[in-house]
Amino acid sequence: MPQPNRSFFARFLKAEASGGVVLMLCAALALVVANSPLEPAYTHALHGHLGPLSVLDWINDALMSLFFLLVGLEIKREMLVGQLARPADRVLPLIAALGGMVVPALIYLAIIHGEPRMMRGWAIPASTDIAFAIGVMALLGRKAPPSLRMLLAGIAIIDDMGAVAIIALAYTAQIHALPLAVAGLVLIAMAVVNRSGVAKLWPYLVLAALLWVAVLLSGVHATLAGVLAACFIPLRRQGARPSPLHRLEHGLHPWVSFAIVPLFGFANAGVALGGMGLAQWLDPLPLGIAAGLFLGKQMGVMGALWLCAKLKIGARPRGASWRQTYGTALLCGIGFTMSLFIGGLAFADPALVDAVKIGVLGGSLLSALAGALVLAI
Repeated sequence: MPQPNRSFFARFLKAEASGGVVLMLCAALALVVANSPLEPAYTHALHGHLGPLSVLDWINDALMSLFFLLVGLEIKREMLVGQLARPADRVLPLIAALGGMVVPALIYLAIIHGEPRMMRGWAIPASTDIAFAIGVMALLGRKAPPSLRMLLAGIAIIDDMGAVAIIALAYTAQIHALPLAVAGLVLIAMAVVNRSGVAKLWPYLVLAALLWVAVLLSGVHATLAGVLAACFIPLRRQGARPSPLHRLEHGLHPWVSFAIVPLFGFANAGVALGGMGLAQWLDPLPLGIAAGLFLGKQMGVMGALWLCAKLKIGARPRGASWRQTYGTALLCGIGFTMSLFIGGLAFADPALVDAVKIGVLGGSLLSALAGALVLAI
């Protein structure tokens, strides 16, 4: 693979790791504020309205669209010229990611069996938070070989693809035909601009903004507009100048990693823990999510990697032992950003949303501590 792609991937991992540390701090700050005398002001500020949407909705529906736009750009780049460009490079992370999505969902469904209203949360433990997980791995320094960081990033990127598909298919309640048709026309316009060889970014950004409005009004979750728009951002270079996709990805990355995702974490991780006993932690919803993340992810990912090695479908990551590979599988159980996001889509009841937060925080923390411990030994 050409050296520029490798250096870009190294910079990508470094930025994700730094952003993951900032995300951890913001999540911790949210918990402190939610369990302090500032909690009423925190809640009031998030639910105050700015125009047609609340502050929380602007964060989750508008700003997170930029997060999904970046996710779409990263997926496209990795699939075309990056670490997942060759079919042989996709097999191991693809199978590991599938195992890491199916097993957590099955564990969740088994634990909440008999609670029909909680069935919608099956996808909450199915995704890995790439920034958080790579942030933990980066703190370990040389304890984690580079091949494991690439494997973790590959699994997380494929996880994101699966999460986007799940959001589109499982969490769209009602479709409005006219706005959806307008969104289709905007996508056609983006395709025409792309095929015309336009290298300037502003036409794509204007059309992406129109797409976001149309998707928001259609009933499909607005953040999916970001992923759809990314599909039509050109990756071809214009002489010595970087491609529009690389320019947009480079421009978005610091804003998403150090502002948007940490702000999302601060707005969504706050949950009051006062008076909460063991019974609340062992309720089916938080227990199912925590068990799905901590047990399901390691079982699904590690089981898939071991099976691939036995069947000679793919080899263990170069320079890594099975113990280190197991530590990486544990880190895949950090599902913070996407898990909280899907939890907010799955449930409208504030009590259930708080239970989701408890399960996500508990499962992610266990996975982070256990993965770091196994890799650090």
